[in-house]
This record gives sequence, structure tokens and C-alpha cells, in this order.
Amino acid sequence: MPHPEFDVLTPHLELVVMPLGQMLYEPGLPQRHAYFPTTAIASLHFVTESGSSCEAAGVGNEGMVGISIFMGGHTTSSSAVVQTAGHGYKIAFGQLNEAFNRSGKLQSLLLRYTQALMTQIAQTAVCNRYHSIDQQLCRWLLLTTDRLPDRELVMTQELVSNLLGVRRESVTESAGQLQTAGYIRYRRGHITVLNRAGLERNTCECYGVVKKELGRLQNDALYR
Repeated sequence: MPHPEFDVLTPHLELVVMPLGQMLYEPGLPQRHAYFPTTAIASLHFVTESGSSCEAAGVGNEGMVGISIFMGGHTTSSSAVVQTAGHGYKIAFGQLNEAFNRSGKLQSLLLRYTQALMTQIAQTAVCNRYHSIDQQLCRWLLLTTDRLPDRELVMTQELVSNLLGVRRESVTESAGQLQTAGYIRYRRGHITVLNRAGLERNTCECYGVVKKELGRLQNDALYR
């Protein structure tokens, strides 16, 4: 962002801890804050009446949580919860709306990110319908580690199964195959990516589509 525009926004940004499991917003309730994760990762997911859940998209340091604030909806049918603990910046609903409505660089960036997020949500739906659990797991691991400073995730197989919307046994089997192939190492809730190229060879095209669209929409943006 241009320095003058960023300087106006800075006093309203609060650096916060985002612990694992923190609910950032719930379905049908007004969103009072937006979050810009730096080291944390949030999961946007849906829960059915039966209690089953599935992630629609992940949000890390490439984006923000709370697009309904500036899109005019104020609430959504999904929820957002922290899946990887870390830090992020929080800003109040009114302050973000005011900055967005100035029609500066922030507005352009947020609208571009919204399009990238819509691509991720749509591609996740296609992936969950047509691709194998092995491919889905590889896609999820790649997108998640893209948002982390290293290649280690603090993540149980039960949580991964909830995010992918599949049985835990299926995740255990797929993770075991990836570990045998030398692509990952799994121990006591920690997943470490050992061979990223191997994951890229075994995933579907969905990972590349999401990455390409995000890069296309942000390739001429300036960051401070």
C-alpha cells in the first residue's frame, strides 16, 4: 500500500495472539472485527445439522478474515476458526469500512483478494467432489505450508479429517502412504513436509489453480 494510506490505517491495527481453536466469527452473527493473520492460519468452514464439517478455504498471511464486513453482508453462513496458532492484526468493523470506502489501494487489494478467495472456495468444492483423498490431502498440505515460515504443522489427523470432511481412517491411510514415500513425517500431532516436490507430483490441478489465481491478482501489488 502507498505509505500515506497505510499510515492512516496503522493506528487502528491491533497485534493479537490467535490461539488454536479461537472462533473468529460464527454463522449468522455480526462480524465486529476483521483479522489479517501473519503467522496464524484460519479455517473457513461449514457445519451440517448432523455435526459433520468441511473446510471451504484457508486464510493465512496472504489474506484476511471477514470479507463480509466490506461486502455489505455483515454475517455469513460459515464460521471461521484458528486452525494453526500464531499472531495477526485485528481491526474494528467501522475502521475497516471507513478505510475501504475511501476507494484507495486498500479497496483494490481487498477486492482482488476476495476474488482469489472465491476461486479457492470453488476449487475446494470441485476437489472434494472429484479427486481422491490422497490428492486432497496433498493439496491441503501444500496450501497450508505456503502460509507458514517453516514446513512443520501442529495438526492432529482428527482435525485434518474434519477440515477435509472425510473419515479419520482415510486420512490415517493417506498420511501413512505419504510418510512411507518420504514426502512427510508424522509424529504426535506434528506433520513435517520433507519432500515438497513429491507432494506437488501427487496432488491434483486444484493447488496450481488456486496459487496461479492468487499470484495473478496480486502480481502488481506493492507491499509494505
